[in-house]
Amino acid sequence: MDHSMMNHSKPSQPDNGKTASNSKTEKTRILTGNEFALIAVESNQQLSTDVTLPVWTFNNSVPGPEIRVKQGETVKVRLTNRLPEPVTIHWHGIPVPNAMDGIPGVTQNAVQPGQSFTYEFKAEVPGTYWYHSHQDSVNQVDRGLYGAFIVEPKDADKVDRDYTLVLDEWMSSGIPETSNSTGMSEMSGMSGMGHDNMNRGDSENHAESNAAGNDNQPTGMGHNMSMYDLFTVNGKSGPLVDKLPVKQGDKVRIRLINAGYLSHQIHLHGHEFYIAAVDGQPINHPGVVKDNLVRIAPGERYDIEFKANHPGQWLIEDHGANKAVAGMKAVIAYEGADLGPDRPNETANLAAVDMDRYGQAGPSSFTLDQKYTLEYTMNLNTEMKMGGMVYTINGKTFPETEPLNVKKGDTVKVRLINRSMMDDHPMHLHGHFFQVLSKNGQPLQGAPLIKDTLNVRPGEEYIVAFRADNEGNWMFHCHDLHHASAGMVTEVKYTDYKTNFKADPKAGNMPE
Repeated sequence: MDHSMMNHSKPSQPDNGKTASNSKTEKTRILTGNEFALIAVESNQQLSTDVTLPVWTFNNSVPGPEIRVKQGETVKVRLTNRLPEPVTIHWHGIPVPNAMDGIPGVTQNAVQPGQSFTYEFKAEVPGTYWYHSHQDSVNQVDRGLYGAFIVEPKDADKVDRDYTLVLDEWMSSGIPETSNSTGMSEMSGMSGMGHDNMNRGDSENHAESNAAGNDNQPTGMGHNMSMYDLFTVNGKSGPLVDKLPVKQGDKVRIRLINAGYLSHQIHLHGHEFYIAAVDGQPINHPGVVKDNLVRIAPGERYDIEFKANHPGQWLIEDHGANKAVAGMKAVIAYEGADLGPDRPNETANLAAVDMDRYGQAGPSSFTLDQKYTLEYTMNLNTEMKMGGMVYTINGKTFPETEPLNVKKGDTVKVRLINRSMMDDHPMHLHGHFFQVLSKNGQPLQGAPLIKDTLNVRPGEEYIVAFRADNEGNWMFHCHDLHHASAGMVTEVKYTDYKTNFKADPKAGNMPE
């Protein structure tokens, strides 16, 4: 099976004798097996033909290595920190033991410069996931500390080509760092790297850049995302993005992972396709679609599959009014085809696949009318406090937000309501999957939708449900990490769980 354009190799250590001022990143590798070494190190990444930026990396690449393991394997990952700041690794979407979740100050102390930490867990649920730093993550993810994590199922239909596309956004210019108006701490030395340089009190219309300009949302107060002028696929933009070779007749899977802080709307040219999985979880009898957009919010993953039955060179690209979308595209190139690539049409007005009605209804774990052990409501909002913008859950910011207190075995129903005027809130629950039951008061009509990250747009209301089946203290937060760092975080806390972890006040733990 041809997994991607990435190089297959065993874990290797980059040349860490180099300094960030002169080192250059390597090509992202695919690592297989069950024991891995990840080294956090500084480097420089060429993002486009004319932009090279300082980055923080795992194993000297952005994205970091794509880790592929088999379902049921026990995985060990040794993280070594050779950066000037503490780091951790969170396994986004993977139901790991709580002590392995990588949350500084909650499940572990941040790994200090020069130190190591070994993560160990069993990869029991197959699917497309990713990993990233959760220490000062609003800044560290922005600098490049992320990578794909694929759990291959024991029994599954084989595909001929299996590609992973990690989506992200960058600032191409070095804007001087500004103070954080919320009073949250910011990392130094982040010039030109992204979200941390924004003034969260800016009245710039977030909707204009959110979803890359695709979604018409109400205007109002919001944080300025317009500094993003460079969108990337696997750390590259425009002509630097690797082509995706296929042969006629191939069954092709493309795994889309959004590691950025904006939603993107992805269009596959020239082919019918179906959405095989969302957040790693399979869709029951997915329907075939063509010329529809796949809307993918921060933290989400969508696996699409298609039959390579239309020879030529075809684009898979982002859509929107923001001119930066032009860089977020890859070419699907048929081997032996001498036709030139088709034309981009990133401004075309195409409908997005409606996941509320997609696929066929089938057996599900939860219903709207069953009795639940606990019910919670989370009102998500944007407020001005002490001269700065904060993002609240039920009017409070973390750590003052009220946790969802559960016991093992509880069934939990959560109502998520976005009362922000213009900000999307992609809500991510650690350690668990939840089922989406309704949107805006209407039950879902399609396949059971099982997720760990759900985008709640302004004015929307969702009801989700999960079973408390993984003991620990777990984060539940917005994955626009500016919103998380400015307050939109709570926890799911098992009241009958006792942890041996003790936070070190000298560790500099920054969970968001």
